[in-house]
Amino acid sequence: MQPERIRLGLNIDHVATIRNARGGRHPDPLRAAKLAVVAGADQVTAHLREDRRHITDDDIHHLVHDIPLPINLEMAATDEMLAIALRHRPQACCLVPERREELTTEGGLDVAGQMKTLQPVVARLQEAGMRVSLFIDPEPSQIEAAAALGVSVVELHTGRYCDAQGEARARELARLRQAAALGAEAGLEIHAGHGLCYETVKAVARIPEIVELNIGHFLIGEAIFVGLIPAVRRMRQLMDEARLELAAEEMERT
Repeated sequence: MQPERIRLGLNIDHVATIRNARGGRHPDPLRAAKLAVVAGADQVTAHLREDRRHITDDDIHHLVHDIPLPINLEMAATDEMLAIALRHRPQACCLVPERREELTTEGGLDVAGQMKTLQPVVARLQEAGMRVSLFIDPEPSQIEAAAALGVSVVELHTGRYCDAQGEARARELARLRQAAALGAEAGLEIHAGHGLCYETVKAVARIPEIVELNIGHFLIGEAIFVGLIPAVRRMRQLMDEARLELAAEEMERT
């Protein structure tokens, strides 16, 4: 049986972080996005933050208009970001929590507690033809709220799983599995991401309900040592191996 291929989104934020450390044009996130095409990534993800600490408005313009892969815009649910998304119209928008002082996204969006704020943003994006996802912690209450809000996709925050060790990691993986199953039962498409690396990716890619992983910081860091194309191809290989292992297990059970 041929296993369902799991998609890989390459997050290029930290190419822009390095560029912005000195100003100027190098390294160019657009070039990284073009290499993602060669390496076998399925989409490019970029987070346009309020303070523009890495990706800029100009980057978003060029990504949407110059890259043949789908563009997944990570954004806060603010009027400013909504206007930008409506102007550029990427294929997908992922709503994420954002605090100015955080180094990286520290947790999932509190969908259950922010339904009134999120509903009009989700509606406007959907009306404009964009796929909308919500970046959430793997908790039943957030899954239920996302389904009630009417989005088609949730992205499960894998940070706690990646940071944990031993039995704690096993517990976090179980939470991801349970959330993925619950989300799929509710009719949601399940994505996952945050903190994944070569060591942690296979267990997540073996969760059958998950159809897409978004990975950035690790791959950009690994690219310093081996190059971006080999780094992405290695991640792609591990994800494919995980799906083959899953398919083999399912065949044994039947």
